[in-house]
Amino acid sequence: MSASTEKKNRLAAREAGTDKRTLAAEREAKQKRNSKIKWTVSTLAVILVIALVIVLSATSILYTKTTAITLNGEKITPAEMNYYFSGQFFSLANQYGDYAPMLGLDVRGGTAGLAHQTCPMLPDGGTWRDYFIQQAQSEIIQIRAIEKYANDNGIALTEEEIAEVDSSFEGMDEIVKLQGFGSVDKFFAANYGAGVDKELVRDASLKAALAAKVMQQTADSFEYDDAQLEEYYASLNGESDVFDYAYYYIPAGTAETVNEDGETVNEPNDETKAEAVKKAEDIVASYSKAKGEDFMERFNAAVAENVEGSEASRRTGSAASLGVYKEWLMNSHKAGDIGIVANPDGNGQYVVMYLDRSDNHYPVAQVRHILVRAVAGEDGTYSDEAKNEAKAKAEDILNEWKSGDMTEDSFAELANKYSEDPGSNTRGGLYDTVAKGQMVEEFDRFCFEGHKSGDTGIVYGESGGVPGYHVMYYVGEGDLYSNVIARNALVSQDMEKWMGEITEGAEAVTGFGLRMVGK
Repeated sequence: MSASTEKKNRLAAREAGTDKRTLAAEREAKQKRNSKIKWTVSTLAVILVIALVIVLSATSILYTKTTAITLNGEKITPAEMNYYFSGQFFSLANQYGDYAPMLGLDVRGGTAGLAHQTCPMLPDGGTWRDYFIQQAQSEIIQIRAIEKYANDNGIALTEEEIAEVDSSFEGMDEIVKLQGFGSVDKFFAANYGAGVDKELVRDASLKAALAAKVMQQTADSFEYDDAQLEEYYASLNGESDVFDYAYYYIPAGTAETVNEDGETVNEPNDETKAEAVKKAEDIVASYSKAKGEDFMERFNAAVAENVEGSEASRRTGSAASLGVYKEWLMNSHKAGDIGIVANPDGNGQYVVMYLDRSDNHYPVAQVRHILVRAVAGEDGTYSDEAKNEAKAKAEDILNEWKSGDMTEDSFAELANKYSEDPGSNTRGGLYDTVAKGQMVEEFDRFCFEGHKSGDTGIVYGESGGVPGYHVMYYVGEGDLYSNVIARNALVSQDMEKWMGEITEGAEAVTGFGLRMVGK
């Protein structure tokens, strides 16, 4: 083909749009058009998904219809997880209060921000959100296992027990509206997380009530004879014994010194530490020279002789609370023995006096009481007049009992009617395992001053700074306190074993909805 012919053909092809360059350009343009169409469709799809998520979130559907975890084939929603998650958070926050920051937990913002707070309680690292998710999962596993155990063993809540749960929701509509919430559902969602509503909380409350019933029945089923209880208490090696003791602390003085960094600081040195030792030895010498059977009086006199205006502190507590002088106190001593114990850092000395040690082999007291609190004035203080009014009311209650059949049952009825003690005013004012030192001083003294069954009296007491009067009814003696301690420990061990058995093999499988929990 001649050159002129080829040129003519190329021109013809270009005009017809069939030459290679034109065809390539058209293919590229077509690809761009298709790509643009695909991008536009994909973008629209994403926008629709985002819009759908927003709508679903607003209506809590994502929290109530998706799966956070699957447990033995049962799907647990993010809403239910939120309830237990928040419950675990509130429990720990209330337990530690102002000390929570020491654990790296900022409770001021509620559950918000937990995903950004490192949790030292997780051995492998993680956030506080991770921790509370783990705790919530564990609680759900236990609740579900107990529910299955109850169903398998024919245990159920009675109508009265269900009604008691429902009574806790009575009047909530008015209460939450006063707090600015449009409904009870909105109140629960705001406090426990998205998706949590009244129906969910009621169901969880019923499950909790059933779990408590099953656990109590199981705990009550464990039996131990006296020999087993005594053997266990002996195995504690005195750790639950109660000590009566006194101490006085002499800190080492400080002196101006230059540390390794060349900085001038005030801190104890060998000389001031030696002076503290000498002062402790002088107190012991003064005490040893004195005569008399009142050991506290002698101790305080010895302290005052060597440190003007000072006196010893008296304490009562179990071995776990004895501090640095625990080893000295747990050695064999008789009342009035005195010794010196150095502070571990060497910057001070304790002068310690042994007074008594109880191995808790005494019977606990069983009493009923009716508490009448004094009413505080506008300034928050309690006047003598307010205290006298409380005393007069307590006397009227005791006289009302005396005007009747004067039985324990009639006293219990009055306790349910009048007592202001929330710990006992729904069970006839009964405390059936009162140990020494457990109650306020006057209450404690009544319990252990040798009363016989049916004895009554009125005692004054202050609990949490609130003064009041207790109308007392002595029921009688209970088991040895050492047996109570041993039984509680053994029951705890056996309950832990039982819980391990019924939850064995349970495993939570993570679902899509877990990412929404605690947020």
